[in-house]
Amino acid sequence: MDEAIHGLHVAGMLADTLQSVVDGVVNGLGYEVAFMHLVRPDGDLVLASCAGDSAEALITGRVSSRASWERRLNMGEAWGNLRFIPHTEGWILDDDVPEWHNKEDGPARRFKEGWHPSDRLYAPMYTPGTSGGSGGELIGVLSVARPRNHRPPSPDQREALQSYAFHAAIAVGSARMRANMQRALVRLEREQEILRASEESFRQAFEYAPSGFAIAELGGDQHGRILRTNDALCRLLGRSASGLRRLAFSDLVHPEDMGILLRTSAEGGRAELRLGRRDGTYVWVSLRNSVVADAPDGPRFILTHIEDIEERKHRELQLMHQVSHDPLTSLPNVTELRARLNSRLCNDAQRSADAGPHEDGTLSHIHLESPADDAGDGAKGLAVLVCDLDGFKSINDRFGHHTGDMVLVEVAQRLTNRIPDGGVVGRVGGNEFAVLADGLTRADAVDLAVRLRNAIIPPIRVDGRAVRVGASFGIGWAHCGMTADEVLKSADEQMYIEKRSRPTQHRRTG
Repeated sequence: MDEAIHGLHVAGMLADTLQSVVDGVVNGLGYEVAFMHLVRPDGDLVLASCAGDSAEALITGRVSSRASWERRLNMGEAWGNLRFIPHTEGWILDDDVPEWHNKEDGPARRFKEGWHPSDRLYAPMYTPGTSGGSGGELIGVLSVARPRNHRPPSPDQREALQSYAFHAAIAVGSARMRANMQRALVRLEREQEILRASEESFRQAFEYAPSGFAIAELGGDQHGRILRTNDALCRLLGRSASGLRRLAFSDLVHPEDMGILLRTSAEGGRAELRLGRRDGTYVWVSLRNSVVADAPDGPRFILTHIEDIEERKHRELQLMHQVSHDPLTSLPNVTELRARLNSRLCNDAQRSADAGPHEDGTLSHIHLESPADDAGDGAKGLAVLVCDLDGFKSINDRFGHHTGDMVLVEVAQRLTNRIPDGGVVGRVGGNEFAVLADGLTRADAVDLAVRLRNAIIPPIRVDGRAVRVGASFGIGWAHCGMTADEVLKSADEQMYIEKRSRPTQHRRTG
């Protein structure tokens, strides 16, 4: 689905974007057929693009009334923002909306509860409103049919289609806006004899555009200095027009995105980056550059279109977090932890440090992985501590999974609160955690394991009762030539050695 959404935002012309919408459904969402009905300026809808069956293209260009579509969307069963009309109700549809099959067409259902050829599923597309979702203006309807698994879409598939329609609406709206702006620029070039009228047309398109626009200098010492902005950009950044005229885009961009700005070419350049608001916060924007000129032989300037994509980026970051983090504890999951460990191994070529127990015996049962190329007791390296909770199964069995979940959440918080700066805690199994800590000697690693165990063993209160768990630790060391899996396996083996070496009755007390 991510590839399908990405395809929406790289398409250029409006026609390309409309085709990308339906192609993304067929190629990325699991449906065999997709149609895009676009709202025309007069309010009616035209079938603008289709994908999945070349024969279906015969109805492309057919126009249907807005009233017919509103009737369908109002009568459909609500699946979030989607609308579903089962074949059992389709017989009452008698309007001018073009159909790509009738009751006799299409593949028969493979089983009783399967998708019927006359079932209809619609994804209305709205411009982003004040509250998001369907709070804006209807710009089109995405129709899908023939799920490849021959079943009605699952809740996850519905959520994916609804999210895709949201992104598609943004892409189509942006393509229309770009098309309108490009037409305005063409008129300016072709109608020099009515320059005053053309300038007024451009001024209105610039000033009253719903998204931000700016004109900046092109080339020279003042390259990128902002000369003019519209109200939408001022509102987006919370800055006055006069204040923006004293700045360049390099003064506004987030420090981490400076390289993206520099790589964006002056002509036809596009980038997604963060711009600073007056209150010190940053907003994600899509920035697209075009070159305009006052006259054929006069100075040229950069016309920059700035579109607010904060909501889309927020959704993308949420999705990335869900994929890489444990849903219960919000800690990095084993995949994310492995990626971070691999990154440190590749970038830093960490050398491991041998380690052993303290002379006072405070952690005599914690075993360390000692590489052959150890540089001595004082050497520092990247330590990986794997922790398994002792007595956790009995809590689950006696008090239920809710209590067990709350124990895991509390243990995750205690570990997070006590790791060194720059350390990472992750959940790598049901009741197993891992800690990455860099720059430790063997004594530092043993001390850290002691502190973490001591943080875990105090009673944990859940629903008015106190429960306790213990912890067994194993420590592995990362060094040149090792993979993340090898380091984690090393620490895991040491943890089980410790667990077996401790009497059962002593495990929960540490």
